[in-house]
Amino acid sequence: MDAIAVLTESFSRVPGLASRAVRGLTTELLAWAPAEGANPIAWLVWHLARGQDAQIAAVAGTEQVYVSGDWGPRFGLETDAHDTGYGHDAAAVRAVRPASAEALLDYLDAVHAATLDHLGTLTEADLARVVDEAWDPPVTLGVRLVSIVDDDVQHAGQAAYVRGLLDA
Repeated sequence: MDAIAVLTESFSRVPGLASRAVRGLTTELLAWAPAEGANPIAWLVWHLARGQDAQIAAVAGTEQVYVSGDWGPRFGLETDAHDTGYGHDAAAVRAVRPASAEALLDYLDAVHAATLDHLGTLTEADLARVVDEAWDPPVTLGVRLVSIVDDDVQHAGQAAYVRGLLDA
């Protein structure tokens, strides 16, 4: 298995992880947080999809799915390409109110499709391309892709934990 296949397999696990945390929940349960200031499932899954969407679009040179599909209103938000959830305070976290569990999963599926499309254009040599010189050492495409999937899996795990609390 080559590096692109490993990345494809890794990214392909995220929708299933998120789906198990989201499926069958009402909008109220999606918005439930286990404590004041804690992140609810709705925000965790929205944020992992937003982060993936924004970062893949940046390295692919494409428009974000969130913007091209006007997804913001489906989450009770403006369509803002810069709003990925990074740096959200408690009020901004609570403002993420998906219309349904399906809205979350539909958006993640659309982001996943865009991610797979981009991965399908890459060769292993592409993974060495520097995509961010603001770090020391500069960040390559391969490192960025691993970082994105790592962040996604962490947030999906957090959503699964919150779901476990709901089901307990």
